[in-house]
Amino acid sequence: MRPLTERDIRTSFVNCSKGEAGRAGIPKDLHDLPWDDLDFLGWRDPGAPERAYLVAERDARLTGVALRVTSGGSRAFTSRSMCSLCLTTHTGGGVALMTARRTGESGRQGNSVGQYLCADLACSLYLRGRKESAGAGVVEESLTLADKLARTQANLRSFLDRVTG
Repeated sequence: MRPLTERDIRTSFVNCSKGEAGRAGIPKDLHDLPWDDLDFLGWRDPGAPERAYLVAERDARLTGVALRVTSGGSRAFTSRSMCSLCLTTHTGGGVALMTARRTGESGRQGNSVGQYLCADLACSLYLRGRKESAGAGVVEESLTLADKLARTQANLRSFLDRVTG
């Protein structure tokens, strides 16, 4: 992914108002992020932990979505969950249900799309082995990294299409 500026991020949001985009807590370490290893930029808002954001390049344009993180109560630390984007398994609270308000009339009517995602939205780093999940080693895959990245991109495209469609 190409490096993004705060302005790039704030103007990319498609499912929230300009005011909401302006209030979003943007990562302070944008210059230090491993951009070459990111397929999308995802983060939790440190000032509002129930909010998260995801920005991806889609059709040669940036598409940003505001997400609401659903608190799922207490989970046993032995239970495993899988991210629906990157298929990384986690134990404990490593996966969270995140919902995005749909765009257009459907979103104005209160419709949203939910997906189970890595709670820290670090899918790209898990895939590349730059970060290890607590559930690592549980599912062994024979796919190449390129195939895993292509699958994750397809899953991300599908999620964004459901938000914007």
